[in-house]
Amino acid sequence: MIVSPWVAALNHLLHGQRWARERLRPFADKQVLFRLAPLPDIRLRILDSGLVEPAASDVAADLIVTARPEALPRLFARDASALAQVELAGPADLASTVQFLFRELSWDAEEDLSRVVGDVLAHRAAAAARDFLAWQKDAAIRLAQNLAEYLTEEQPVLAAGAEAASFRRSLEILNEDCTRLEGRLARLEASAKRGRS
Repeated sequence: MIVSPWVAALNHLLHGQRWARERLRPFADKQVLFRLAPLPDIRLRILDSGLVEPAASDVAADLIVTARPEALPRLFARDASALAQVELAGPADLASTVQFLFRELSWDAEEDLSRVVGDVLAHRAAAAARDFLAWQKDAAIRLAQNLAEYLTEEQPVLAAGAEAASFRRSLEILNEDCTRLEGRLARLEASAKRGRS
């Protein structure tokens, strides 16, 4: 069943975070439906223990969480700003709890790895992973900066910020001049009409 890995992963996180289970306990027997297209729908029922289990599809969900497809990568990367692209339909208290858990519930990979390979090796592996991710982020930022510089300086396809601002200001001045000229022409035409009558 496709839901099983999701349930196992979520329950693993909840086992390690007592505060999270406490937040879910008041919602025992409530069902949450996650619509994360293009993934299949995920239906969960909250248990008395604060853990979750797969829910029956013949029962109406208490809370429906719908995410736009473009938000999925950012949600999986735990980007809190992606919550703006998530729609929650159901009781406000359950919806706010689900949002809170998304923001605050996190996986301690180093702790899990230490159970398998020991504390020292787990710490080194986690540090190497953090360094690798930081390097990737830094490389992406430098690549974007170099590409922007290339497109504005070497192959001027884009205007530099100062040039674009100067051009915009020139257009604003031209627009103001045209408005004044139109007003002056209107006054001259009105004066000419009065002179003819």
